Amino acid sequence: MTDPRIDIVEHVVAGDPMTGVGERLGPVYDPALGVETKKVRLAAPADVDAAVGAAAAAFPRWRDMSWARRQTILFNFRESLNRRKNELAEIITSEHGKVLSDALAEISRGQEVLEFALAMPQLAKGGYSENVSTGVDAYSLLQPLGVVGIVSPFNFPVMVPMWFLPIALATGNTVVLKPSEKDPSAANWIADLLKEAGLPDGVFNVLHGDKVAVDGLLDHEEVRAISFVGSTPIARYVYERATRAGKRVQALGGAKNHMLVLADADLNLAADAAINAAFGSAGERCMAISVLAVADSVADDLIGRIAARMDGITVGDGRRGCDMGPLVTREHRDKVTSYIEDAERDGSRLVVDGRGVKADGDEAGFWLGPTLVDRVEAGSRLYTDEIFGPVLSVVRVRDLEEGIGLINGNAYGNGTAIFTTNGGAARRFQREVQVGMIGINIPIPVPVSYYSFGGWKQSFFGDTKAYGAQGVHFFTQEKAVTSRWPDPVPDGDELNLGFPQNS
Repeated sequence: MTDPRIDIVEHVVAGDPMTGVGERLGPVYDPALGVETKKVRLAAPADVDAAVGAAAAAFPRWRDMSWARRQTILFNFRESLNRRKNELAEIITSEHGKVLSDALAEISRGQEVLEFALAMPQLAKGGYSENVSTGVDAYSLLQPLGVVGIVSPFNFPVMVPMWFLPIALATGNTVVLKPSEKDPSAANWIADLLKEAGLPDGVFNVLHGDKVAVDGLLDHEEVRAISFVGSTPIARYVYERATRAGKRVQALGGAKNHMLVLADADLNLAADAAINAAFGSAGERCMAISVLAVADSVADDLIGRIAARMDGITVGDGRRGCDMGPLVTREHRDKVTSYIEDAERDGSRLVVDGRGVKADGDEAGFWLGPTLVDRVEAGSRLYTDEIFGPVLSVVRVRDLEEGIGLINGNAYGNGTAIFTTNGGAARRFQREVQVGMIGINIPIPVPVSYYSFGGWKQSFFGDTKAYGAQGVHFFTQEKAVTSRWPDPVPDGDELNLGFPQNS
């Protein structure tokens, strides 16, 4: 029996909370306290049908609504989000654990895509060519797909849905969002704010759950497209299953992001960047730097600077002004810890061991401090796996060429960075490295909203990346129209049954 003192996070369907028929409940923790604070309703197949059905019923009205009215609703949402973002940040911190400043930064990056979508009448207006043949005009229309599904991960419960949601809505689609069951409340908060902004019921729906909910969206005949972010094995599964069902898919997978530091780099800049990119959000982000590939001639110097900076990192409850919070669950903390144990057995050198961290928070919290491991072998589990935690592995290389070879030999191709003062080396790096997002003296190269987000190789499955111009393309389908309005034909003129020619 469920403890009546614990709130249950319910689905949001057709504008209102929906208990649904699913009886299974999942725990929601406060990671800094290590205690269960809520439960979340896990969808049954009938709940998937209800959410998709609501979105399908709302689609014709939303599709046919004028650009001006749709944009007004999204602008109202943007204004309300600006006013109340501190409230949303507190929800993120209470369920994910990241510090409040990081939660606010996540919201801001999501807002960038929302603001990009406010220009949708310009971005999706099609084209027009007059008199392509005598008296004939040609033009294109970009129209919405219908019901689209978004499946988002635990590490960015606001930013990742906002990579897709504003563009999907602005182009006239209706949406079913399946957030992570680990931190589900932010999605319901967004649903409430969209309703207050004037969004019609059913245009945006929140379906909570696990694999049952995901598979239901992948298979449902009314769902036209799937946007997914998660680990590579699941991204591949989502891509293959959804494409077999005839859907469009953009499935963003895992990462093993390298930061290459050449001998001529500004080592203070590189040390600061490594700290921020490796340990921000406790390393639980797909754009985190988890491998530091450093020229051997400066490796000891750079490692010393990084270790000294790590001494100043405070770990604790994200509501107390600390630098880094806990990991999202006890199970995930223990999994990340197992990689540090592997490093000890493999003979790597533990420069800073985060397992004994003294956190500014409850002892039951899911704590693990920043960890720095030197002389990691490229074939080790510590190097090959996406750890998704505050563990930075150091691999020593001779030069630029060996660094590029190391990165290109990795199965992932999400993000990478180079630190150098040599413009020629930077230019060669950006041309030759087989990675989708590249930073030059910038450690976390997340593209701004008017470019597009997505990696290469095992980090991305699909044809169209997230947000930017590719995001607009993903959520629309083109019609090409050829039109003629001839002058009235006098009776008795000869009919022409030939194939049309450009004349």
